[in-house]
Amino acid sequence: MEEARKVIERLERIEALDRATADPAELLAEVRGLLHDAEAWVRVEGGDEAEDAVERLRRALAREAVAV
Repeated sequence: MEEARKVIERLERIEALDRATADPAELLAEVRGLLHDAEAWVRVEGGDEAEDAVERLRRALAREAVAV
């Protein structure tokens, strides 16, 4: 359950940064951290839906890396 809490806390930080119009690099760093936290959550909790969500996040970050 700790892993799920970390994902939720990370999402809350990302939302707060977004509302505060934070620097895009700072926001991207948090999204990368979200991927790390989500991967840990999937390892513990498992499930196809969670794995699919992590894979979508990986693809989105890969597209961002190419765009930068």
